[in-house]
Amino acid sequence: MPGRVCVDNRQTARLVLRKIARDDRDFLVDLFSRQELVAHRPHPVPDAPEVIDAQLDRDIGHWERYRHGRWLLLCAEQKIGIGGLTVRPDVDGLNLSYHLHPRQWRQGFASEFVAGALRVGFSDLGAERIVALIRPGNAPSQRVVENARFKFESVMDLDGAPTQIFAISRHHQG
Repeated sequence: MPGRVCVDNRQTARLVLRKIARDDRDFLVDLFSRQELVAHRPHPVPDAPEVIDAQLDRDIGHWERYRHGRWLLLCAEQKIGIGGLTVRPDVDGLNLSYHLHPRQWRQGFASEFVAGALRVGFSDLGAERIVALIRPGNAPSQRVVENARFKFESVMDLDGAPTQIFAISRHHQG
């Protein structure tokens, strides 16, 4: 289990990673209402506001329990996405996830976020292993994690659909 260091705010070259909060709800409702963002889910349906409320409850609870979780991603004080490192009982290691607003796709933000999250996970939290769960059809996310030196391990069933497990360990991060 990673250490109990609180990592509520961090920065990369262009991004501020800030602990998720209830006042981020409207941004998240807008973000997860976008069809292109939910296209790789087993049920590619945009999230209703009630689903966002429940996810916010889980995210805030995760921060309270583990002192880390998902951050809101900001660039030049503009909300551009969400991402973080979370504990999932069905995977061995911290789970890396991120979702960027489609306006910010193909600008290097995902790669920058992943590099920053790996630094936090391995250095600040003391993680031994970090995993990324990616649907087989999501080639851009697969490229991002492969460029960060994650290695494909296997396929698992997650929420009724095949999901690829990519992983990186503290000793193989390069």
